[in-house]
Amino acid sequence: MSSHRSSTSTSPLTTSLTRPTRRGLLAAGGIGGIALLAAGCKGSSSSTAAATLDGDSVSGAVDGDFWDQKSIHTLSVVFDEDDYDEMIEAYASSQEKNWIEADVEIDGKVFTKAGMKLKGNSSLRSLSGGQGQGGGPGGASASDGGGDSASDGGGDAATSDTSAAASDGGGAADGSGASDAGGAAAGGAPGGDEGDGSISKDDPTGLPWMIRLDKYTDGQSYSGRSRFVVRGNNTETSMNEAVALDVLALAEVPAEKYAFTRFSANGADAQLRLVLDVPDDDQWNDDAFDGTGATLKADSEGDYSYRGDTADDYEDAFDAKFVADGLDEDDVFAALGSFLKFVNDSEDDEFASGLDDRFDVDGFATYLAVQELVQNTDDIDGPGNNSYLHYDPSSKKWSVVAWDQNLSFGGMGMGGGGGAPGGGDAAGDSAAASDGGGDDTSDSGDDAGGQMPGGGQMPDQGEMPQGGGQGSGAGGGGMGGNILAERFMDDDTFSDLYDSTLASVRKAVYTSGDATARVKTLTSLLKKDASDLVSSDDITSDAKTITDVIDG
Repeated sequence: MSSHRSSTSTSPLTTSLTRPTRRGLLAAGGIGGIALLAAGCKGSSSSTAAATLDGDSVSGAVDGDFWDQKSIHTLSVVFDEDDYDEMIEAYASSQEKNWIEADVEIDGKVFTKAGMKLKGNSSLRSLSGGQGQGGGPGGASASDGGGDSASDGGGDAATSDTSAAASDGGGAADGSGASDAGGAAAGGAPGGDEGDGSISKDDPTGLPWMIRLDKYTDGQSYSGRSRFVVRGNNTETSMNEAVALDVLALAEVPAEKYAFTRFSANGADAQLRLVLDVPDDDQWNDDAFDGTGATLKADSEGDYSYRGDTADDYEDAFDAKFVADGLDEDDVFAALGSFLKFVNDSEDDEFASGLDDRFDVDGFATYLAVQELVQNTDDIDGPGNNSYLHYDPSSKKWSVVAWDQNLSFGGMGMGGGGGAPGGGDAAGDSAAASDGGGDDTSDSGDDAGGQMPGGGQMPDQGEMPQGGGQGSGAGGGGMGGNILAERFMDDDTFSDLYDSTLASVRKAVYTSGDATARVKTLTSLLKKDASDLVSSDDITSDAKTITDVIDG
C-alpha cells in the first residue's frame, strides 16, 4: 500500500437503502456480472511473435489528443510470447497478475519498455481453470470493476490477487487452465472484462489489460496519462459505459476519461475496445484534484467497516493509489480510520449533524443520483465495492470518486433495470427484472434457468449469492452493500438532499438533451469510423437501449 509518487522499477522484462428496484437487483441477481464479457472479440487471431510496431519511436511525456472523443484511436501492443505464456501460467495457477514488458503504440507513437498486466478478477476466471480462491459461492469473487485487489506498489510486480476465479460454465477450460474460445458472451459481445468464460489465452487482444507506459521506463506518458485500462463490456459497442462517463462529467462528478480504440496485440486483428484512464495515475490526480491529497482504491473483497487507524489495518480493504508529495501515508490512513469509525459507530443524530464536517455530502448525493440515472448496478454499494475515496487534507474531508460504469444502461443485457427510491426505476418505469448486478463475477452455466437477451444464459439459482445486496450491512465486501450509502439514505435530511439532487441532475443532463446529444455523437462516430469492427445494427441497438433509459 504505497504511494505511487516513487520512481518505477527498472527491472526488465440495504435493506436500509431505499432504492429497491436498482439495489434489489443485486440481492436477486447477485455477484457482479453474470454472463458478461467484454468489448472486443470479433474472432480470435493468434499472437505473432514476429509482430512489430511501425510508428515513430518516442519517450518521455508526449502530447496528444487521445481523450478527444472525436475519433477512433489506435492502441497496439507487442510482447514476448514466452513472457506472455509465463504470465498466463502464473495467473492460472495462483491468480497472480504479473507485469510483462511490452512495446506500446498509441496513435502512431511507439513507447518501448512499457509494462502491461491482466486487469480484473473473476473476469479472468476462464484463464484460471476454476482454481480461484475466496469470493462468493462456488469460489467466484465479487466484481472488482476491473481494479486490482492489491496495489502494484509502483514499480514492483503486482502482488497476488486473492479474488476468486469461478469455474467457467460457458466454455471448456483447456489443460493449462485457459478457457476454450468457444464460450458465447452475453449479447454476443466479445472481449474480456466481464467473465462469462469466453475469453481465451489464445486471444490476448480480447483480454482486459492495464497498460503502464512508465512501468519500466520512468517518465513515459501520452496525452497526460501513463496508465491506460483496456476495458470490457457485454455490449457490442461499450457505448453504455461511455455515455455513463459523459453523464458523470456533465454532472461534475470526478470520473475517468475514455477513448474508443482499435486495439490489437501481437499483430492480431484489431477489436473495438473502450480505453479509460484510471485514478491510480498521478496525472489523473493532478487534473482532478490539483495533485493534492490522497486517493485510495476500495478493494473488491473489502468494505467500509472500521478496522483501525493504520495502513496495515486496511491492507485488505483500501490501497493508497496516490499520495501527494509532502503528505504522509500514515496520516492518510489515520484520517481514514477516524472517518470510518464515525460512519460505523456514530449515533444517528451524531451522524446527521457531523457527516458534513468529514465528507462531501453534496458530491455524494450527486454521485448517487447519477448512478441511479444511468442505472448502474455495480457502484459503491454493488457487489464489487466499486469506488475510490479521495482525502483533502486542507478541509479534512473525504469524497467519493466514481469507478466502473460498464453495467450502466442495462449493461447486463436486460434492457434497463435501474431503480430510483420508492420503487419506480430511474426512467420512470416500474421495477425491472433482476440483472445480476456487478462487473466481474459468476458465469452462466449451460443448465442455467432462462436465457438472457442476445443468447446469454441466466445463472442457475445455485450460482446466486445468498444474502448481500442492501441488507448486508457494514460488511458487504464482495456481496454488495455499503454502510456509508445505507446510513446516508436512512437519514431524512440526506435522503431529501438525494431526491432534490436527482431531480436537478435529471433536468440538467437528461431533460436538457445533453446526454441524448452524446449518444447521437457516439453513434455517428462508430458508424463512420468503426463499421468494420461492429455492425451498424448493433450500434443502433445499443444506442436505442441507452436513449430508452434517458427518455424514460
